[in-house]
Amino acid sequence: MAGSNAKVFVSKTDQYLFGQGTHYEIYKKLGAHLSEENGVAGTYFATWAPNAQTVHVIGSFNGWNETTHEMTRLGEVGIWGLFIPGVGEGSIYKYLITAQDGRKLYKADPYANYAQKRPETASIVTNLEGFAWKDQKWMEKRDTEDYTKQPMAIYECHIGSFMKHPDGTEDGFYNYRQFADRLVEYLKEMKYTHVELMGIAEHPFDGSWGYQVTGYYAPTSRYGTPKDFMYLVNALHKIGVGVILDWVPAHFATDAHGLGQFDGTCIYEHPDPRRGEHPDWGTKIFNYAKSEVKNFLIANVLFWLREFHVDGIRVDAVASMLYLDYGKKDGQWLPNQYGGNENLDAIEFFRHMNSVVRGTYPGFLTIAEESTAWPKVTGPIGTDSLGFSLKWNMGWMHDFCEYMKLDPLYRKGNHYAMTFAMTYNESERYILPLSHDEVVHLKCSMVNKMPGYAIDKYANLRTGYTYMFGHCGKKLLFMGQDFGQEREWSEARELDWFLLKEKNNLGMKTYVGELLRIYRKYPALYEFDNSWAGFEWMNADDKENSVYSFVRKASTGKNSLLFVLNMTPMKREGYRVPVPAKKKYKLLLNSDEERFGGFGNEAQAEVIAEDVPWHYQEQSIAVDLPPYGALVYVF
Repeated sequence: MAGSNAKVFVSKTDQYLFGQGTHYEIYKKLGAHLSEENGVAGTYFATWAPNAQTVHVIGSFNGWNETTHEMTRLGEVGIWGLFIPGVGEGSIYKYLITAQDGRKLYKADPYANYAQKRPETASIVTNLEGFAWKDQKWMEKRDTEDYTKQPMAIYECHIGSFMKHPDGTEDGFYNYRQFADRLVEYLKEMKYTHVELMGIAEHPFDGSWGYQVTGYYAPTSRYGTPKDFMYLVNALHKIGVGVILDWVPAHFATDAHGLGQFDGTCIYEHPDPRRGEHPDWGTKIFNYAKSEVKNFLIANVLFWLREFHVDGIRVDAVASMLYLDYGKKDGQWLPNQYGGNENLDAIEFFRHMNSVVRGTYPGFLTIAEESTAWPKVTGPIGTDSLGFSLKWNMGWMHDFCEYMKLDPLYRKGNHYAMTFAMTYNESERYILPLSHDEVVHLKCSMVNKMPGYAIDKYANLRTGYTYMFGHCGKKLLFMGQDFGQEREWSEARELDWFLLKEKNNLGMKTYVGELLRIYRKYPALYEFDNSWAGFEWMNADDKENSVYSFVRKASTGKNSLLFVLNMTPMKREGYRVPVPAKKKYKLLLNSDEERFGGFGNEAQAEVIAEDVPWHYQEQSIAVDLPPYGALVYVF
């Protein structure tokens, strides 16, 4: 039974805008959409394959017959369309594309909203309409708040390995809805503000963690249906937690059913392998010069934002997009038209994307994982910046990890590694990330990076986390780091929740929960993240004792916080700390309390500043610093 050709589902205007790269709702036209023609219900299929000889829809509804349902080329842009009566939700399908050289290519739908669970690779007709959203208050609040002046503590999470279902299945995956219950419970207890979800877009290989994508418009079916994913986002919004997705426009998987050589030619990837391939990753690079490709990616961000109420994207591997020679040797890359290594098309793409997305939805976050000193990654749209909301501070992360790994004997020789990030803090809007990348590939878990015996490792890490939460910048912790996961992360197993029976781990979880509570309570810790108005060193130079002290300030001038951090195992009694005002300093947090797994050294509950000049301040206080300890005072 041949289908009839729809006349208006994909109009000439749709085709024109897509060809210009400005059809920001193209996902409502391309793909598989339940529709009706001449009073008959069915599905309209449309795909972009400009160089194909023919395109057929094959699937469960026609016995995968390769000749029954031939699509019609609609115009010069190269969109093919076909309405097939009687095809309903749940129907499985692919596109059979006959290339100009006669090859037959069996492709999943690039715009499909649902896919078969791996290892199967076909697309599934689904309906995104009809979910009963109950997050209106959250959405209104998001669009009116200034994110720069709000707390942001992100819990980076991989659904498949957060917790395994006790049902005994091989994968042990929780459905999105079941996972929502587990995650909501945890985030409510710990007081994170956002969750960043890894590997949501459909991908064939678990070991890629979702960074080699085949279905950009489909939540992975590993954990359920698109509406199950909506349930998860809705549940998080109802408890006031934002949802950020990892988003991967840098490259895509080479699997045969994916985007590579989609119509027998390179329409999504750059045709020259020196521009179109990552030799180290075995992936293809998008052709950012092509309007339809830019449209595919920009509309994809808007798709997640509009259809799934997602609050932000963390853009993976931005540096690999900005530099033409990223990860490549001589002869493996081509310079730009001016002879440089900057990818001018990628720069234009980022500015275009951020202007459209942030210009329309100012509360939506675009976050760059950018690992170099590329200038002006963040900034207002319409300027010479790339236009991102925030950037991961990879320099801070590297310096922090390298310093904290050191035996305390050698820390004084590397003292300024921990102060360096403040010298460039005003150049971007930063997130301080301790992500999944820091706890894999033999890098050790966070706690096992620390020197010393077990009790020392945990004490070190508590003090390190205190420094992180006191430092300028939004915060990100990967799951498991907040309770001292001791093994490296693996996507194949759940976190070691059994460790919470141990004193050190339960203490760490309690301590990070306290840091999160304090962080959200005191505006001094987040109001001025990118200005010296909110940060002042009291003593950044005491390398002999490996002690750091600084103050965070609020716009009101009230409830400022003093941080004092001892990075050695030496208890320091009567240690003198310069302070900015002659006030009473009340102890807010002592990392060495026994309930946190500490040694139990007490600190003064209140200290009054004395007229004893110390290190550029007219006043100072004397406090007893615990070994590997952090003290936080409010004044």
